[in-house]
Amino acid sequence: MKNKNIYVVLIKAMTGLGVFARKIFKYPYTHIAVCLDEELEDFVTFSRRKHFAPFDAGFMHEKREHYAFGKYKTFQAKVFKIPVTEENYEKIKAYVGQIENDEEYIFNIFSMVTMGLFHGVRIYKALNCMSFTAKIIELSEVTKLDRQYHKYNIKEMDELLKDYLWKEEEFHKNTDDEEYMSRKVWLKNIGLYFKLNGQILFRMLFKFRSKFD
Repeated sequence: MKNKNIYVVLIKAMTGLGVFARKIFKYPYTHIAVCLDEELEDFVTFSRRKHFAPFDAGFMHEKREHYAFGKYKTFQAKVFKIPVTEENYEKIKAYVGQIENDEEYIFNIFSMVTMGLFHGVRIYKALNCMSFTAKIIELSEVTKLDRQYHKYNIKEMDELLKDYLWKEEEFHKNTDDEEYMSRKVWLKNIGLYFKLNGQILFRMLFKFRSKFD
């Protein structure tokens, strides 16, 4: 049976957080996503829904213009082309669909900011770009994960997939997304910050015995 391909994409994000992370960790890639199309036009991941609203975050279908925004016309990315069986490809599609259609999933900001200390914290129905992608790599079965998927950071997935490197280059955006670049008033962002962190805290305190994804 002929294999299908999925594409794991490491992105050099030009957000303020991305620039800061590169200075601290001396590693270029600060965001990660998965594409099911070879054209690399639809990036499924967990991320902010608006550029200027970092706490309004969750499951996303990102486009190239979400990485090359404003003055940026291109973005740098490292792409791994991963062959998977038909069965595993369907499992991956089903997982993506399950997450996309479940409004209870939220962005796991706590795991992201403490990755260096705790190497990932599993929280009920809470994911970020790293844990979401690592779960898809696990479902692909192309390599063995030696620990739970949520404990992998981007650099570690880079090393894990080195045998499947396809290309590393600058990608051009197709257009601009004015809606994505629209600004929220600062009071709205403060409200989103407390809402997201409140949801995370509640789940850590009261959902720790719940079944995880």
